[in-house]
Amino acid sequence: MSKKRIFFTGGSGKAGKYAIQYLLDQGYRVLNVDLKPLDLPGVDNLIADITDSGQMFNAMSSYAGLDELDEKGGVPKFDAVVHFAAIPRILIQPDNETFRVNALGTYNVIEAAVKLGIKKVVIASSETTYGICFSDGQTDPHSLPLEEGYDVDPMDSYGLSKVVNEKTARSFQRRSGIDIYALRIGNVIEPHEYEELFPYYLKNPEVRRRNAFCYIDARDLGQIVDLCIQKDGLGFQVFNAGNDHNGAIIPTKELVERFFPGVPVTREMDEHEALFSNRKIREVLGFQEQHSWRNYVSVD
Repeated sequence: MSKKRIFFTGGSGKAGKYAIQYLLDQGYRVLNVDLKPLDLPGVDNLIADITDSGQMFNAMSSYAGLDELDEKGGVPKFDAVVHFAAIPRILIQPDNETFRVNALGTYNVIEAAVKLGIKKVVIASSETTYGICFSDGQTDPHSLPLEEGYDVDPMDSYGLSKVVNEKTARSFQRRSGIDIYALRIGNVIEPHEYEELFPYYLKNPEVRRRNAFCYIDARDLGQIVDLCIQKDGLGFQVFNAGNDHNGAIIPTKELVERFFPGVPVTREMDEHEALFSNRKIREVLGFQEQHSWRNYVSVD
């Protein structure tokens, strides 16, 4: 059986390179579509701009590499599209450019996938849709834990672009009937960052309030992407992509009382259960965390 072909945008970024490595390890063939190539053995690269619709149609209907010319029969169809390419936060480019690139780019990628007959699309949404991370001043959530049915209401250009992208995905899913899953990705942590960042985070938990104390190990994110590719028939879905527990030593109940006093808690939570809930990916996709921060950080 030939390898499943994955069209992956933004794979040269912080999260994408780990997700691609995970997919390669699972036996997929991955074409990384980005403005700069990813230097990773086994990955194919194509330089393209997601804001150019023509480039997305062309790239998504192209060979993944020169070796595919030998197989005859024309260009094979990609089995799935994974769309991570974006301006990754506010204050990198002007707000209007952040919104333009993220919203238009996502429209172009999904439109090309749908019209080229690709049946699975996974897009990167964000924890910022919950409206806490990049808010002006200290903002309380409407309720806790943060779960996918929440009325997302960011005030920043990046979070807004991600809300629009979810609506775009839902619209294309309705017209096509394919599976489109949006991952609200938590604060991505690379392996080396546990030693570099977490000792400070654990001693100064207030610095993580804007993230609602969430994190997602970059390698566990790769597992989530793989599970999304494998899971068919769900239509349009939104999933929080986070690890099982908060990125804090303090128990969940105490975190709420200390940092979110007065915020309604909608259900009982385990002692260290993440306020950025990953219950849905565990129950629906079968996610099993492999990389808790506790595996890498000593707690005195």
